[in-house]
Amino acid sequence: MKKLCFLPVLLFATIAWAQKKTVNVQLINPSSVAAPRGYSHAAVIDLGTARMIILSGQVALDKQGNLVGKDDMEKQTEQVFANIKSIVEEAGGTMGNIVKLGYYLTDVKQIQAVRKVRDKFINTQQPPASTLVEVSRLFREDVLIEIEATAVIPKK
Repeated sequence: MKKLCFLPVLLFATIAWAQKKTVNVQLINPSSVAAPRGYSHAAVIDLGTARMIILSGQVALDKQGNLVGKDDMEKQTEQVFANIKSIVEEAGGTMGNIVKLGYYLTDVKQIQAVRKVRDKFINTQQPPASTLVEVSRLFREDVLIEIEATAVIPKK
C-alpha cells in the first residue's frame, strides 16, 4: 500500500518540475528594419543547443518604412531578402541557417524573378524547405511579395 501512495506523489512531483522548465522566448524588433506596428519582427526561441528564429512575413519596406521597387517584383524581392538577412544576422545567424521559407506572391507567373534574387541569398546546393502561395492581395495594394522565414542557429 505504501508503494501505491508513493507513486502518485512521485508522478505529481515530476509533473510540477516539468512545468517549471519553460521555453525561453524573446520577441525582437531589430533597428535595421522598419519598426513594426502591432507585432514583432521575430521570435527567438532557445532550444538548448540552438536558437530558432521565426520571422514574421517581410515585405519590401526599407528601414524608414518606404516601399522599395513599386511594380517591380525583382526589386521588392531583393529588399525582402535584405530584411530577412538583416534580422537573422542581428540574431547571430547567417542566411545559411535558414531552414524554411514561406512565399506569398500576388502573381505566381513572376516566380523566376523571385528565384533569381533568392539564389543570391540562400545556399542553392542545400536550399531550405519552402512553400509558395499565390494571393489576390497583400496588406497594401503596392506590395507584391511577402516572405516568412525560419532559421535554426547552433549555439557556439
